[in-house]
Amino acid sequence: MNTFELLGVHRNKKFSPNHIGNDDAIFSLTAQALQRMGCTVSICCEDEFLQKETIEQRFIFTMARQKEVVKKLQELEVAGKVVVNSGFGIEKCFRTNMTKGLVENDIPYPKSFIVPTSYAGNDVFEQLPGKGFWIKRGDFHAIHKEDVTFAASADEAREILREYALRDIPDAVISEHLMGDLVKFYAVRNTDFFYWFYPYANNHHKYADYENINGKSLYYPFDEDALRKAANASAEALDVHVYGGDAIVGKDGRFHIIDLNDWPSFAPCRQDAAESIAQAIFQQFTIAA
Repeated sequence: MNTFELLGVHRNKKFSPNHIGNDDAIFSLTAQALQRMGCTVSICCEDEFLQKETIEQRFIFTMARQKEVVKKLQELEVAGKVVVNSGFGIEKCFRTNMTKGLVENDIPYPKSFIVPTSYAGNDVFEQLPGKGFWIKRGDFHAIHKEDVTFAASADEAREILREYALRDIPDAVISEHLMGDLVKFYAVRNTDFFYWFYPYANNHHKYADYENINGKSLYYPFDEDALRKAANASAEALDVHVYGGDAIVGKDGRFHIIDLNDWPSFAPCRQDAAESIAQAIFQQFTIAA
C-alpha cells in the first residue's frame, strides 16, 4: 500500500457559522482515518498555511475557504501539488460560480439571476414566479445570516442588495422561492456514501428561523436515487469530491438543488463519513502518485 506525507489545512473558524465544533470534528476524524491508512499527517490552520514560504508535502487535503488560501492552493496545484478538495473546485462553489456551473450543466436549480449589488431595476423580479425571492451574496458562501435572505417583495430585495453593496459585496444571486420540503444531503463523489435527511426535523440548520419561511416538512415522496445522481453530477460540474448541499422537494416529487458546498460538517453522519472521505482522498493521491 502507498503511504503519503500529507498536509491538512483546517478551515478558519469564521467560515464555520454555527458549525465550528462540527467542522473541527469531521476534519479531525478524517485525519485520523488517513493516519490509520499509513499516511503521515501534518495539520495547520489557514493563516499558518499562508505564512508558509514552502510547502514540502505534495499531497494536501483541505477544508479551507479563505480566498487568499484558495488562490495559493490553485497556484500549488498548477505547480504539481495534488489537493482535495481542489482549490479550483472550492472557488467554483462560491455562490455566483456555483449558480453558473449548475445551470450550465443542466442540474435542476431554481430560476435565478445574477446581478450587481447596484441593481435597482424591477425586470428581474417580474420574471421570477411565486411569492417572494431569495437574495444571496454571490462572491462567497454565507458567513452572516444576512448573506442568504428571503425578501417578500421587490422593494425589500432591493434594500438587501443595497446592504450588500455597503459591505462591498459585488454581486448577488436572486432566486425564485420554491415551496416544498427542505432536504439536506452529504456525499463523497464517486463513492457509495450518500446521506440525506430533513434538517428541521433534526434541529440541524445554520439559521433556525428559515423554517418559518419554508414551512414545516411535509415529507413529500421523491426519487432518492435521482437526488443522489443529481448531487454527484453537481459535484462533478463543480470539481469537488467531498461535498454537501440542500434541495427543495415539491409536492409533485420534483426537486431542485439550491446549494452545494465544498466539505461541509457531515455532523449527523460524521463517523461513517470520515472513513469514506479518507478513502476518497487516499484514492485521488494514489491516482496522482
